[in-house]
Amino acid sequence: MTSLKAEAFIPRSPQAGLQQACGLTDLTELARVGFRGADSAAYLQARGYRLPALPNQAQRQDDGSWVARLSASEYLVLGSLADHGARVAADEGEWVQDARRNYLLPRQDSHAWLQLCGSHCSAVMAKLCGVDLRLPAFPVGAVAQTSAARINVIVVNVGNETLQLLFDRASLAYFRDAVLDAMAEFGGGMC
Repeated sequence: MTSLKAEAFIPRSPQAGLQQACGLTDLTELARVGFRGADSAAYLQARGYRLPALPNQAQRQDDGSWVARLSASEYLVLGSLADHGARVAADEGEWVQDARRNYLLPRQDSHAWLQLCGSHCSAVMAKLCGVDLRLPAFPVGAVAQTSAARINVIVVNVGNETLQLLFDRASLAYFRDAVLDAMAEFGGGMC
């Protein structure tokens, strides 16, 4: 299991971005799960989640987890470091197929998860993808499903100069190295 640094996932003050121009943290071992289907919204709301109103938006939860709406009926739930992803892992473990149109999309084995933080996040990503991830074009809570470094990536702006990057787990080493290479100009590295 990867050693996670809590301070890298907890929301930072604006002054924290001045201390490090950009940093990359591997959150791949933190729980995440997806749900798809016409009844997925009702299912998640019944479990206490607040949902984004529209696709390609994300909503922060009180416990620090995030719900990203990827389409009209598909959601990605990102665990909180505060509980080491326990709530999200429990939701995945307790899911059962029933008459509702709500289908589990396990993401622990399919998607790797990196966190890019610091004042140069959008400049780093500009070297890897064609989507404008600068404020205000990409505000807090925005979700982009795009291509970066020639692979499909889900980007979530969680505020405090922090982006969550989710992509094919088999590409973890490749994409991590691509991001680190793009960060070199700004003096960034793993944290």
